[in-house]
Amino acid sequence: MAKRTSLLSSIAAAAVLLAAAAGGALSAGLGETAQASTNGTLAATAGCSKAPTLSSGTRTISSGGQNRSYILRIPDGYDRNRPYRLIFGFHWLNGSANNVASAGYYGLLPLSNNSTIFVAPQGIDNGWANTNGRDLTLFDDISRQIENDLCVDTSQRFALGWSYGGAMSYAVACARPTIVRAVTVISGANLSGCNGGTQPVAYFGIHGIYDSVLNISMGRSLRDTFVRNNGCTAQSPREPSRGSLTHITTTYSGCREGYPVQWAAFDGDHTPSPVDGSSSPNDSRTWTSGEIWRFFSQFASTTPPPTTAPPTTAPPTTPPPTGEPGACTATYRTVNTWPGGFQAEVTVANNGASTLNGWTARLTLASGQAISSLWNGVNTGTTGSVSVRNADYNGTLGANGSTTFGFTATGNGATAPSGVSCTSP
Repeated sequence: MAKRTSLLSSIAAAAVLLAAAAGGALSAGLGETAQASTNGTLAATAGCSKAPTLSSGTRTISSGGQNRSYILRIPDGYDRNRPYRLIFGFHWLNGSANNVASAGYYGLLPLSNNSTIFVAPQGIDNGWANTNGRDLTLFDDISRQIENDLCVDTSQRFALGWSYGGAMSYAVACARPTIVRAVTVISGANLSGCNGGTQPVAYFGIHGIYDSVLNISMGRSLRDTFVRNNGCTAQSPREPSRGSLTHITTTYSGCREGYPVQWAAFDGDHTPSPVDGSSSPNDSRTWTSGEIWRFFSQFASTTPPPTTAPPTTAPPTTPPPTGEPGACTATYRTVNTWPGGFQAEVTVANNGASTLNGWTARLTLASGQAISSLWNGVNTGTTGSVSVRNADYNGTLGANGSTTFGFTATGNGATAPSGVSCTSP
């Protein structure tokens, strides 16, 4: 990675154009599709207990009507019954997926001790313009492909990147807050858009104090989005002085439990590899990889390992078009609570052997509770008896398949709703 000073002028030019265009293009172009969950169920993914067909290396995928690619790194000694952490590493402008992979996914691969599946997607024109949400769709499609084949801990999804890759990681945090557990943005700016950007995501920002390509004020602005979303106490973190050749990392106080915000400012320019005591970036000596790994690895898994293997008998060759009676089930889980509100998630599962086409979940909220926002479904009612039917993109569930919808609500989250159920169609 090093400095890549030859990229600075091209990044600066792109930054000016993209900063002006990103907001309008995204807000007009993403629509409901941008809210698609990739498989956000906090349970074993479809790939658990299956013999994998994917292997490490460069892979192609059809996404948004285009052939796209990514590099996949599966841990040595992969165990199909063990849910693994999943980390996306986005490259910089005029960088590539191969650059990210060859540098150990921003230095995290050697620290992971075979606990993590790594992905390095390839951007169109070696960037992340995210035109009409195409790169978010790629993120969704890659996630879905991996999780249908490999065993992923869905409470342990992360994203990071430098420069344009940082911008894309920020876009993922904004648009997929219930999918990613945390992101790290190194020397980033709002270049890939922020569709949504109102829900909490654990956030770590890293930026040089005299960044000549993307000014540190741009990084502070991204950070402050999640300072607000995560309910942290606003502050102006200390930053090192010019010439000190040091970095200062600040952990914000007052954040909602499980949603920390961390900020590291360093005495340096536009680089992913600053080194304390030196003005020369160096991938092998930088402090960033260690701090990022500690930030990501602090989050405990909430996903139990699979307890039973899927049936070994072959499925019927001509399954009926709708689900079996009683095959659709719904399970409620409180994700987070705070004074006056909470976030919850409902897993809709098809426990039958036939495809389920369409579902409707029902639940009765406790007194004083009211849904304020809901994603990955369409609700009727916000208080009392509420029904939620599938969105256009997650209504079809294969045998033993599942999906999830989530919501935030006002009121006391300590009382779970009653009558949680599911029917199909």
